[in-house]
Amino acid sequence: MKVIADLDVCQGHQMCQLEAPEVFAFDEDADRVVLLQEHPDGALRPQVQSAVRYCPAMALSIEES
Repeated sequence: MKVIADLDVCQGHQMCQLEAPEVFAFDEDADRVVLLQEHPDGALRPQVQSAVRYCPAMALSIEES
């Protein structure tokens, strides 16, 4: 799986970081998500799916690789 974060759409709600802190961080200066792992381990799939689902700006997606 490949995680995609659209930084132009991100509004800095930080829900992704709450759902999957191993995969997402937050850049306070830029007020947007930072992708820590573009290809996280499959064991993190449920957390990443929750982050995608709960992103208020719909800035996240998963691409199957």
